[in-house]
Amino acid sequence: MANEPVITIVGNLTADPEMRFTSGGVAVASFTVASTPRKRNAQTDQWEDGEPMFVRCSAWRDYAENVAESLSKGMRVLVTGRLTVNRYQTQNGEQREGLELQVDEIGPSLRYAKAQVTKTSGGGNYNRGNQGGYGQNPGGQGAPGGQGGQGSYGGQASYNAPQGGSAYDPWSQQPQAPQGGSAFDDMPPF
Repeated sequence: MANEPVITIVGNLTADPEMRFTSGGVAVASFTVASTPRKRNAQTDQWEDGEPMFVRCSAWRDYAENVAESLSKGMRVLVTGRLTVNRYQTQNGEQREGLELQVDEIGPSLRYAKAQVTKTSGGGNYNRGNQGGYGQNPGGQGAPGGQGGQGSYGGQASYNAPQGGSAYDPWSQQPQAPQGGSAFDDMPPF
């Protein structure tokens, strides 16, 4: 549907994502996010929990598998998606409906945690040619890059030199001076 409201919620998973497959073999991961608003009580000068809200969410296909393998009960997550009405029939034959968030994006909250992200192969058209550093497998910290397409963002962050990357690093070499002098001035133009 075109006019489904897009919302973002932050909360904790109430259980591990439940992975199932439709009769057509499509993977679906379903989970619930508990989001509890907090506000400061002006009289007591203390933070108080508001009424918790439980939002049922679902992710589909490869996304479902990534969610089921990566997230677990209690994790704080950020979820963005389209709010839809889910109509279903209970085992007793009753018709029911409820709101459900069709997940567009989900990730762990890094407010109180650290995460290491591993890129999956075959997802999207990101760096399909593996011509840059992020499409290469760093092979662990300090190890040379390897199999393109296996991609990973693993390793420790470093502001001096990124992990992974291709064997060819154009910035590690001095520029070749053309015949008759330098192509660059010693001083920047500003």
